[in-house]
Amino acid sequence: MTPTLVQSAWALALYTLLPFTEARSSQNVRAVQPRSGGWTYVGCYVDQVGARTLDVNPGTTGGTAALTVELCTSTCQGLGYVFAGMEYAGECYCGNSFTNGGGPAPDGEVGCDMACNGNATEICGGPYRLSVWDYDDAIATLSSTSTIASSTTSSASATSTVAGWTALGCYNDTVGDRTLSTEIYSIPGANMTVELCLAACQAASFTLAGLEYAGECYCDNKLENYGGPASDGSVGCDMACNGNAAEICGGPNRLSMYSLSSASTSTTTSSVSSVSSSISGISSTTSTSTSSTAVATSLPTGWNYKGCWIDEAYGRILSAQTPDSATLTVESCVAACVALGYSIAGMEYYTQCFCGNALINEAALAASDTDCNTACGGNSAEICGGGDRMSIYSNETTLVITPVPEIQLTGLPGSWNYSGCLLDNAVTRTFPYQLEFLNNNTATNCLSQCQAFGYGAGGMEYGQQCFCGDVENVINANATLMPEGDCDMVCSGNDSYICGGPSRISYYTWTGAPLSSWDFKTGDAAGEYQFLIGGVIIPLVSQPGVNGKITFLEKFGTEPANNSTGAYELDLNLLNNFTAAWRPMHVKSDVFCSASLTLPDKAGRMLNIGGWANDATYGVRLYWPDGTPGTWGVNDWEENVLELHLQAGRWYPTAMVMANGSILVMGGEEGSNGAPVPSLEVLPLPPGSGTVYCDYLNRTDPYNLYPYLAVLPTGGIFVAYYNEARILNEVSLQTETVLPNIPGAVNDFLGGRTYPFEGTAVLMPQYAPYTDPLTVMICGGSVPGPEIALDNCVSLQPEVTNANWTIERMPSKRVISSICALPDGTYMIMNGGQQGRAGFGLATEPNLNAVQYDPTKPVHARMSVMANTTITRLYHSEAVLLQDGRILVSGSDPEDVRFPQEYRVEVFLPPYLLTGATPPSYNISSTDIAYGGTTTLNITLPSGDFANMKITLMASVASTHGNSMGQRTIFPEYTCSGNVCTVTAPPNAHVCPPGWHMLFVLDNGVPSYAEWVRIGGDPAQLGNWPDYSDFTIPGV
Repeated sequence: MTPTLVQSAWALALYTLLPFTEARSSQNVRAVQPRSGGWTYVGCYVDQVGARTLDVNPGTTGGTAALTVELCTSTCQGLGYVFAGMEYAGECYCGNSFTNGGGPAPDGEVGCDMACNGNATEICGGPYRLSVWDYDDAIATLSSTSTIASSTTSSASATSTVAGWTALGCYNDTVGDRTLSTEIYSIPGANMTVELCLAACQAASFTLAGLEYAGECYCDNKLENYGGPASDGSVGCDMACNGNAAEICGGPNRLSMYSLSSASTSTTTSSVSSVSSSISGISSTTSTSTSSTAVATSLPTGWNYKGCWIDEAYGRILSAQTPDSATLTVESCVAACVALGYSIAGMEYYTQCFCGNALINEAALAASDTDCNTACGGNSAEICGGGDRMSIYSNETTLVITPVPEIQLTGLPGSWNYSGCLLDNAVTRTFPYQLEFLNNNTATNCLSQCQAFGYGAGGMEYGQQCFCGDVENVINANATLMPEGDCDMVCSGNDSYICGGPSRISYYTWTGAPLSSWDFKTGDAAGEYQFLIGGVIIPLVSQPGVNGKITFLEKFGTEPANNSTGAYELDLNLLNNFTAAWRPMHVKSDVFCSASLTLPDKAGRMLNIGGWANDATYGVRLYWPDGTPGTWGVNDWEENVLELHLQAGRWYPTAMVMANGSILVMGGEEGSNGAPVPSLEVLPLPPGSGTVYCDYLNRTDPYNLYPYLAVLPTGGIFVAYYNEARILNEVSLQTETVLPNIPGAVNDFLGGRTYPFEGTAVLMPQYAPYTDPLTVMICGGSVPGPEIALDNCVSLQPEVTNANWTIERMPSKRVISSICALPDGTYMIMNGGQQGRAGFGLATEPNLNAVQYDPTKPVHARMSVMANTTITRLYHSEAVLLQDGRILVSGSDPEDVRFPQEYRVEVFLPPYLLTGATPPSYNISSTDIAYGGTTTLNITLPSGDFANMKITLMASVASTHGNSMGQRTIFPEYTCSGNVCTVTAPPNAHVCPPGWHMLFVLDNGVPSYAEWVRIGGDPAQLGNWPDYSDFTIPGV
């Protein structure tokens, strides 16, 4: 079937980031009880993030923190779905069929073991497991043919044996102007038959039914939009029904049309007396019938007439209105409300149908039941209200009546203040972020979400919409305050409060301490971009070497200019001689979208793995940096795929030095946008080992490429991919802990952080004695669909029990970003765009601004807006730290006529290089330091202020695609006697994996020129690897 606009919107699942806890059930017996109203538990089903078993994720009342089985099933029922599934304690999913191969879990009920957040006695699925329920035994329609009636023909036929229905032939139809206006969604399209469609239309009180395109069912009481018999006869109705190949279900833009010729309507007369009682400001009315007015009796079981009620005394008395219909009947209105999940239906002025679960705005019975005196447009024997009078029907014994709604002024989440009824424009919205809460919109829910993501202005509109932004958005939109009466629609989550109106926002502003604050630096305090040198290639990997030079790798063979050897080495001491500055190097295969790092062997060799396609994806390449600044080396990249190769070909993989000194390789695709490679492997290959399958990478492909990896101080390996994270056992490489999902955008929790929704991850500084938990920070990314870049950084201490992500808003949006760690413990966020994702021609709105992040400042006040560049840096751009404390900025390979292919190389000078102060310097006794070992520095400190001196170890980095592989910032222990200081290396490989580091001395923040030091040696003896004659090895 073709989804409605509402259903399509809910497929993007608007998620409220409200506080919640998850609880695992310890019971051996399922705690959920069968729900009344036709819902039955089906079983525990598998689910995947990128390929959902039930494909609609609606909001539920109270958000994830309040989820129960009842909330999820009733929400799905209200949206017209027959299957409901609960997952991970707080997530609700709906559908009319099971998609993406989803089905019963192979391990039975084992994986569905999490108690519902809103009811600990119920089960709401588990990790990647759905507790599935069905309505009215819908599961049976997926596995057997309906028994409403059976076709008597042996070949495809457009006739039916359902009593009272007559086949009219093949009729025309148009998507934008339907011949029959109402589409039936309760029948899974894959199971459509003529009998199921006719029965559904008849149950909804329609007299015309049509089937189209093998799986769609439409109903009406008249032909709309000039629909009629097809000009080509029955030729266009040529598609067999999905659920019965012996029947015809229309065709493209053709309806197999049927008419109900024996419809009858029975009526009676009654009058209503009522007894009302007041309960805490909400009254309830119990209605009983006596004979006086024409009412309908052909209603669903339990539905009865409840009297004639006054409408519009203080506003509408039912909150939801369906489209007006000139053929309205009591039965059709009740059926529409039932389909939407409401328990009250009201008809007014012969064409209008309203629904709700309570009578609102202090609804009251009319003085006389004869005030409802307008015949229904579709049945003159029935009464459908009158002028400001509503004929009310319900399946409730007691009708709940709520008072006149008001603006919520108390009980708000934090320092929010109501500011008025604000004008909005449906085309050019006042605020940039819109959320839809169909049944749980309140000021509390809406503003809590805005607050969590750092937005200090927002509000509710049209009952169910929530908007977040800043006061500046109101000023820029020239939005003005309107009369309070314009905001007159009740909140979908609480009938007692107002949530705006049509093009009107119930507008709130934050009056407490700023949710987000940024410094705007000027002059030298903002840093400075400088042109360094023109380039010969557009690098996709940049990597400082222990020889004091920078190695660049680029696409070899697929680069548009096709003018390169695939690799160059930049000598910063030869910048005045362009030809001499760039030493040509050579690779043998295309390193396009590969991974790099520096090995902990004594030569500091560079490793590059993976690539674009075929043999290149298996490539393992090594370069031994040689030469000295100002003098060319002679070594080159070494590669022989027949001898040394990965176990699985990988495009977009990640590499990391493990605590034992081996190389962990993770993820990727087969190459050239091929199938996922959801596995791990280790280099050098341990005897008897193979790849380790990762179901979570398979499930989240293609949004998990270039995953982020880090060794944790307490042991284990942190990995982040797409919008998920976990801790792996460092020996078995199996999952030890599943961490909370990574937040995305304020209006879309499906925002991603790894390629192609590419942000950047870094580790926060570690300080001796290394007792504080390690903090991981990820900045930027993008969301599916509109691909609006994320404007936040999120951080987590993964080793802390029950830790959750902290969200910090950035001054601007950013995707395909770079972050460079600086020796003073700060970070420079650079490059990227504000819309789009990684890939050629897929990002726009270049972000030219640098932002400094200082973790020593208070949370939400750590970012400073720095200098701007004039050079666009989009896809394939990098930023790495140089030994003199500058940042080398390179690349931009958008292959997009809107933006240049960027060969120029820049440097960014952080403010510490613009103070005019003389940098410190030092001599070092040893550059090869064991864990817990020491080295001695003879320091020249211009200020003489050793009390404010710092020493930093900056791990070697290879930068590509927003991934700074190897990045780590360590402030080691040291003691000084005069100007002689003894530096103690970190104690073990979990605090500091073995490898090469730049050692900086900082004098009141001004860094020295760094020397390369190795910490932890070469425990995996990589210096003896690989043992082939065409590879040069340094030994151990």
